[in-house]
Amino acid sequence: MRRLATGKAESPARPFDPGSFLVLVVDDVSQNVRLSIEMLDQAGYETTFAMTGAEALMRVRSAQPDLILLDLMMPGMSGLQLCDRLKEDPILRDIPVLFVTASNEETHMLEAFQLGAVDYITKPFRSAELLARVRVHLELKQARDRLSQALNALQRTHAQLQSAYTELGRLATTDPLTGLANRRHWMTLAKKEFQRSCRYQHPLSVLMLDLDHFKAVNDTYGHAVGDLALATATQAASSILRTQDCLGRYGGEEFVMLLPETDAAAAAIVAERIRKAIADPTITSLPSAPGLTLTVSIGGTSCQSTDTSIEAALNRADRALYQAKNRGRNRVMMVL
Repeated sequence: MRRLATGKAESPARPFDPGSFLVLVVDDVSQNVRLSIEMLDQAGYETTFAMTGAEALMRVRSAQPDLILLDLMMPGMSGLQLCDRLKEDPILRDIPVLFVTASNEETHMLEAFQLGAVDYITKPFRSAELLARVRVHLELKQARDRLSQALNALQRTHAQLQSAYTELGRLATTDPLTGLANRRHWMTLAKKEFQRSCRYQHPLSVLMLDLDHFKAVNDTYGHAVGDLALATATQAASSILRTQDCLGRYGGEEFVMLLPETDAAAAAIVAERIRKAIADPTITSLPSAPGLTLTVSIGGTSCQSTDTSIEAALNRADRALYQAKNRGRNRVMMVL
């Protein structure tokens, strides 16, 4: 008798191999155990046994058999009770249970099937009948295992593809340095918001931001510090925004901001708060560049009823930004 081998489903290309399966025989009568194991051993199956329900439960958990040949009526924990315990366990519930029953116990088989048994065989049984039933249910289990493995592989592939698509979408719409919407994505969002504001006649404002003397920052401290300055200024500006606002990187040290449901007066307040946050050394100071102070010039406008596109508002905001630069930088200018 061979015991405690681990039976695993074979590759689809290989024929049925009894030696790859472990069958657990559970019976309180030692003669029945010996007879069943002898038949299974002669057919090439790996076998193990238990003579009580409690012992069988421990053996199932430790050996993980591929099929259980279970006596229906046993003292203590009956076969029905053991089957019920197995089917409650998510790890063990898929192990096929084939009941062995005396002819006068067949009335209990309805309950056995309700508990999850796959088949039964009546004592006394012939070797050919036992082996045929065992093989059928092991082949079914093998097919289910292969299907489950294929399904799991398909689900993993699907999850990987979904993750890749999500990452591609993120890369296509975000600026890698700041994590903000890139120019193309921001324009797509801005056009949709412009159409919505026109349809419902809701206010919509646009701000353009440009970090002052940024070329000098790169020349003096290097591009690594310049990149860090951009990211730090971005964080300071983002902390002022609402969920529905959208900040994007327009190019270089220039940023653009969309403020839905915001008129020019409210947009000016937001712009001033952003300007102060970026100029505050307690917020934007860089340990790697002591003495560096960041400031920003901001130009803004609100969409008008005569605007036919978001580009019209962007052009006005750009002119306002130009005025802020010409008037000394580190300031906010709003135009209508």
